[in-house]
Amino acid sequence: MQPAPLQTSPPAKLADETEKLQTRLCRLVGQAIADYRLIEDGDKVMVCLSGGKDSYGLLDILLLLRQRAPIHFDLVAVNLDQKQPGFPAHVLPDYLTNRGIPFHIETRDTYSIVKRLIPEGQTTCSLCSRLRRGHLYRIATDLGATKIALGHHRDDINETLFLNLFFTGKLKAMPPKLRSKDGRHLVIRPLAYVKEADLARYAALRSFPIIPCDLCGSQEDLKRKEVKTLLQQWENRSPGSSDSVAAAIANVAPSLLMDQRLFNFHDLQASPGHTSEGDAWLDAAPPATE
Repeated sequence: MQPAPLQTSPPAKLADETEKLQTRLCRLVGQAIADYRLIEDGDKVMVCLSGGKDSYGLLDILLLLRQRAPIHFDLVAVNLDQKQPGFPAHVLPDYLTNRGIPFHIETRDTYSIVKRLIPEGQTTCSLCSRLRRGHLYRIATDLGATKIALGHHRDDINETLFLNLFFTGKLKAMPPKLRSKDGRHLVIRPLAYVKEADLARYAALRSFPIIPCDLCGSQEDLKRKEVKTLLQQWENRSPGSSDSVAAAIANVAPSLLMDQRLFNFHDLQASPGHTSEGDAWLDAAPPATE
């Protein structure tokens, strides 16, 4: 499909509530881009569009930032049609065409593969994610994309931290910028500072044509939902706790953990004078949260 040119006409006047939220999202996404150097001059960014609120919001905000940024970068929206039963194949092409956004629709029946290989009731997300990732990497190469933008937001990152903590024995989350195993691709998450609630509100205000995913509801998703509920309960009891979790992911003290790959505990000796390690961290002021 030949990409349509980006519209150059000014956007219609937004309602005050929408404009205020849009300004907030642009600021947060712009800050993440600047902090982690997510997009650079000359980039061609492939925005993965699933039809969910998060990827719609990501594309919408990147289009605005592209108009305002002091650098030049191109955007192309990509959807992987996984042949889920009842998937409305016309929705995304119609939306993207009407907005004048270059796009590519790739049709691959990963749904049947997942349903055939994964027994009923067991988690489908791991295999589905691997299959989808492989196709997206190939598409990025074919399109000449320099960055692959995903719609994971701050809540996704927080939840992934606790999922790994509780169920995999690893202290890891989702980074804003990730290099693929073969080194050929850079995956970016410009929504890393954005709360899910803001994206949900923005999607409603902008009336995005949301498409649900029929592969959700698996065991892994149930665990994620449990973690989401737990974090929401904490936030209700202690407002600001989710801000603290997000800040902690970017404020790591290796000498106060137990990973010998990150800190040389074996050779640690007492020495006179002030150091930046050890209990110096205990006296540091907590980072400011939004």
